[in-house]
Amino acid sequence: MDAIEVIRAKRDGARRGELSTGQIDWVIDAYTRGEVADEQMSALAMAILLNGMNRREIADWTQAMIRSGERMDWSMLDRPTADKHSTGGVGDKITLPLAPLVAACGAYVPQLSGRGLGHTGGTLDKMESIPGWLASLSNDQMLHVLREAGAVVCAAGSGLAPADKKLYALRDVTGTVESIPLIASSIMSKKIAEGTGSLVLDVKVGSGAFMKTTETARELAETMVALGTDAGVRTVALLTAMDRPLGRAVGNALEVEESVEVLAGGGPSDVVELTVRLAREMLEAAGVSGKDPERALKDGSAMDAWRRMISAQGGDPDGLLPRAAETMVVEVPESGVLTRLDAYAVGLAAWRLGAGRARKEDPVSFGAGVMLHAKPGDVVRAGQPLMTLHADETSRFERALEALAGGYEVGQASSGDLLPLVIDRITA
Repeated sequence: MDAIEVIRAKRDGARRGELSTGQIDWVIDAYTRGEVADEQMSALAMAILLNGMNRREIADWTQAMIRSGERMDWSMLDRPTADKHSTGGVGDKITLPLAPLVAACGAYVPQLSGRGLGHTGGTLDKMESIPGWLASLSNDQMLHVLREAGAVVCAAGSGLAPADKKLYALRDVTGTVESIPLIASSIMSKKIAEGTGSLVLDVKVGSGAFMKTTETARELAETMVALGTDAGVRTVALLTAMDRPLGRAVGNALEVEESVEVLAGGGPSDVVELTVRLAREMLEAAGVSGKDPERALKDGSAMDAWRRMISAQGGDPDGLLPRAAETMVVEVPESGVLTRLDAYAVGLAAWRLGAGRARKEDPVSFGAGVMLHAKPGDVVRAGQPLMTLHADETSRFERALEALAGGYEVGQASSGDLLPLVIDRITA
C-alpha cells in the first residue's frame, strides 16, 4: 500500500472514491510516523474536502487517529464522567462556570480545552489570566484534581491523538479546514481519546461561529453525534446562536469575571440560560439525577467547586485579575433600539485589542477585550455607552474601531431576526 494509491482512491477510485478501513488505518499510521509526506496528506485532505466521506469512513478515520496515541481511562472513579465541547465563538466562556456546576451536581468533568486563534477565544487563555493557574497537567495530576474538585480544565497532552495534531496544522495552511469529515474527526478523536463516558456538543451558528448557517452546523452536529455514538460515548449536540456575542464580556480576564458572576448566582441571562441547559444535558447523558443546576448556582455549591478546582491547579481564586492599561468608550450613535450587534465584528475588535492571537505562538493580553453595555433588543439613547474597549496600548483602538464599523445598528424597533439562543437538539 502507498500514499498515491490512497489519494487516487479518494480522488476518483471505485465506489465513488470510498476508502477501505485498511487504507485509512495505513495512511494515518504512516503519516504519524513520517512515512507519508505532508504534501501527500495535503492532496488526500483536498480530495476528502471535494469528495466527502461516508459515515463508515469518518468513523474509521476517527478511530485511526485515536489509535495513533494514548486513550485516557477514568474507570477508577466512583461517579460517571461528562464533558462538553464548543465549536467556538465570541464571548463563549461557558466552560468556566459549566465544569464546576456539573461537578457540584454529581458528575466528574475531565475537560481538555484549547487556546484561542483569530476572533474566537480559547478557554485556556481565559483560565491562565487567573494568578498561578496551571494549564498543563499530567494524567496523575488530572486525576488528583478530579478527585479534589470534581472537575478539571487543562491542556491536552502530546500523547493524545498525535495524528490529529499533525493533520490540524496541515489543514490550516492548505485550504482544507472547511471539510466537515475532517472537522468532525478532529474534534471527536480528541474527545473520545479523552475517555469521557458522555459528551455534549455545543455547535455554534452565525457570523461569529465557524459554521455560518444552521444547515452546515446541523450537518457537523449530526456527524459528530454519530461518531460519538459509534464509539460507545453517549453524545448529544445543541445548535446555539452565535450571531451576537454571548454575554457582555469578550476577552480573557473580562470573561473570567463574568463567569464568577454566574457562579455567584448573577451574570447575563443568556450565559446563565445556556450554562444551565448544557449542565442538564451533561447530567442526563451521564445518567446522574442529583442536584438541579439552577439550585447549585443559587446555594453556592457551584462556586465552592470552582474555588476547589482553581486552587487544585495552583491558582488563587481570590487573586486580582489583570486589567488593561487603557480604555475607550464607544457611544450609541442615535436613540432607538439596538437591532444588531455582529458577533464577528466584536470578536475581531477584541482580537485587535490584544485578546486574541494570529499565530499559535503569539502571546495574548489577558486584560484586553470588549465590555458590552447593551445587547440586541435593548432600548438605547444617543450618547450612552454602547461598549468599552480595553487594551494595553492606545494605538490598538483605531484598528478595533475599524473592525466595529458597520457591526452594529440602531433602529426604531427590534427586527426579530435574531436566532433563538438554543436552535435545535441533535441526538443519535
